[in-house]
Amino acid sequence: MEGPGLGRGRSQGRGGGDRAAGRTAPGGGPAPGCRPDRARAPGAGQDPGAGTAGDRAGQAHRAQPLTEDRQGQGAHPWLAFDLTFRPPPTAHVAWALMDDRHRRVLELCNGIARDKTLAWLEESVAEIRWKAGGKERDRVKDGLVVAVFQHYESRATESRPLLHAHAVVSVRARRPHDGKWGNLSADSLMTHIVAADTLYILYFMEEVSARLGWAWEPREVTPGRRPVMDIAGIDRRLIGWQSTRRQQIEDALSVLTDKYEERQGHAPGEKAGYPLACQAADQTRSPKRTELLSLTELRRRWRESAIRAFGACTVYRLAERARAAATAVWARVRPVVDIALAAVDVVAVVYVMRGAFKRHHLLAEARRHLSYVLRGRPHEPGLDEQIVQTAVDDYTRPASRRMMTADLRALYPRDTEDQAVLRPLTRKRTAPPYERARLAADALAARVHAVRRAERLRSRTRPRTVAVSAASRSHPRPFRTGPKNGRLLEPETGVDTVEQTRQTLEAAAAQVAATLQDSRRAREVAHGPRPQPAPATALPPHTQQPGTQHTPGRTTGGVA
Repeated sequence: MEGPGLGRGRSQGRGGGDRAAGRTAPGGGPAPGCRPDRARAPGAGQDPGAGTAGDRAGQAHRAQPLTEDRQGQGAHPWLAFDLTFRPPPTAHVAWALMDDRHRRVLELCNGIARDKTLAWLEESVAEIRWKAGGKERDRVKDGLVVAVFQHYESRATESRPLLHAHAVVSVRARRPHDGKWGNLSADSLMTHIVAADTLYILYFMEEVSARLGWAWEPREVTPGRRPVMDIAGIDRRLIGWQSTRRQQIEDALSVLTDKYEERQGHAPGEKAGYPLACQAADQTRSPKRTELLSLTELRRRWRESAIRAFGACTVYRLAERARAAATAVWARVRPVVDIALAAVDVVAVVYVMRGAFKRHHLLAEARRHLSYVLRGRPHEPGLDEQIVQTAVDDYTRPASRRMMTADLRALYPRDTEDQAVLRPLTRKRTAPPYERARLAADALAARVHAVRRAERLRSRTRPRTVAVSAASRSHPRPFRTGPKNGRLLEPETGVDTVEQTRQTLEAAAAQVAATLQDSRRAREVAHGPRPQPAPATALPPHTQQPGTQHTPGRTTGGVA
């Protein structure tokens, strides 16, 4: 499936494998990750083998997406899902402006990450349904039918690089029990769209770091929102050069927001802001270009445009600066995953963002956490599921028949009210939800460290003590009589502890003496030496009067 003006799009048919899904984002192109688009078939009951794969994919691409609840109202059934895979913004810049070797490696990384994500969807998510209302569901047989189409540029007025692939997944698949063709369950795929999106980004980062040695770092696009992972060392001015559609959408969105405030009397919230952003994206969406150019010609034009805007040094030293930045990142970042801390972080973020949630919400946030912590280093297979299972077992409780919520009594046993410890942290309602979520996650991480420190202190072995019998003391204590007879004797202090205490006291006394000596010398330098008092005259030796005897420890008083 090649659209006009999209460069030399390559098409490759695929059979088998469950493929990725992602969020639909407002804008001319898909958001980083993968996004789904749903299309209707030309007629119900058609044989899925009729026509070529390219014909069916073209019909899916041109058809209008329908929601599942409209299928019972006379609408045509879906033909396919169009899942669009797009790397982070700095990957487009490196792919378009670096040499051919880096271009081929980045295309390979994109393909590997895409195939791994589609394989996860096939093995763990995709379900086929049959009988009335889809009561019976099971895993598909012989995999999914998928066609992948590679595109290279965006719909911007002036051509800009946008490496992305469309994976068209047919809704027709074979049932496992009889091998007949049936329809995929759309809700199971849509439920795991965000989890697949984060998995694709995680795989792409790992492939790029393993093959090119680059590192990743978070970049805050909108204050208070989730950061985007970018290649470290790529000049961020090039992101604005590549993402011209974003500025067009923001300009149109400001006009729509002003009209909304004039009509409603207040600024739009999150729920009202998303339709406005989609409307702005539709208004600024330009038609596809009719001029067909090869990828070589497109890359030459992109490089010349970037050189005119930022200079040749910025463009030709991209790879060198990316390697240097990666060295600096690995010097200060230790990519180690603590499962307990990761579980607390995931629960805190999802709880503040959603309140009640499901397992796939935790899975998506766990994969985001791995991308933030590892910065492109590979993760162990199943580590994301292990984080989710720890979070479910230790820090959640059922909220309804299908939903769960946070339960932090493992960290706060004396919390009598429901999640009262998080309320002061999330009380600032004017702040974006993700900002409040990070505040809560940092507080819970500090609590985990405090609990661990307390457990280490309680489990530390005490020093061996030496009991000294009362008979061996030089001055044995007399036995006491009275109400204190029943009191237990305190344990004796160990020899090692006494010696350590003595050394500490001696060191402290030496330090105090040195401080006093330094103060005296400084005072003498500033004010001169202090005058010494005249020596007292020696008193004549005292002679005892005859006949007088003093009692030791007493004075006779009076004047001699």
